[in-house]
Amino acid sequence: MLYPLSTLALAPVLVGQGRYVRRVTPRLPEPEGERQGTLGEGPELRLLILGDSAAAGVGVSNQQDALAGQLVGELARDHCVTWSLLAETGRKAADVLVALKAAPKAHYDVVLVSVGVNDVTGRTSTGQWLSVLHELSDCLVDSMGATRVLFTAIPPMHLFPALPQPLRWYLGMRARQLNGLMENLCNSRVFGENGLEYLSVSFPLEPGFMASDGFHPGRDAYRVWAEHSAATIRRLAQNQRI
Repeated sequence: MLYPLSTLALAPVLVGQGRYVRRVTPRLPEPEGERQGTLGEGPELRLLILGDSAAAGVGVSNQQDALAGQLVGELARDHCVTWSLLAETGRKAADVLVALKAAPKAHYDVVLVSVGVNDVTGRTSTGQWLSVLHELSDCLVDSMGATRVLFTAIPPMHLFPALPQPLRWYLGMRARQLNGLMENLCNSRVFGENGLEYLSVSFPLEPGFMASDGFHPGRDAYRVWAEHSAATIRRLAQNQRI
């Protein structure tokens, strides 16, 4: 109830602040570097990183410093990781689903998904959010054969330094709502031996961890994300759930 009431009450201020943020926030490019490959030795692990600008690594200059490069490097210590990155700036969850359906068919052991920030700023409805997450899960498990799908929680947007108040509070509230729905979905859906995992990462949002735009992760934040994700994947592998 608070979200729609806040939308009505604060609409003029939120619209004005949103336009201001879009005008003054620098648009950072996606990093250079490989978006697929094989690295490491040991048991085979097929990995897909899927999603938006954060998954694509915006905030650093090379994929080695982004989520993909650091996560693959972590996992390659004890696995032979065959990996792919399918991500692009600006994608909502629905756009990610469209891109996934258009991609060549492949099978993955683990898929790490990063969606939600653009759904928050783009005001995706609750019904649309849940519908797309359900369909995305079905596609990854049924069509891609993913053993585990890790949905990364939307970061705490109420702490983003690029956002002024009350826009920061408003977007943060919506991010928490969508996260709650995502977590409930992950806890409730099991596909035989396969399943979903809700991945909540404690990102330090100090200046040194954020990119220059105050909106995307920097190298150290990607490192925290990669280490947390790798630890979860190793735990699942040890429990023979991958």
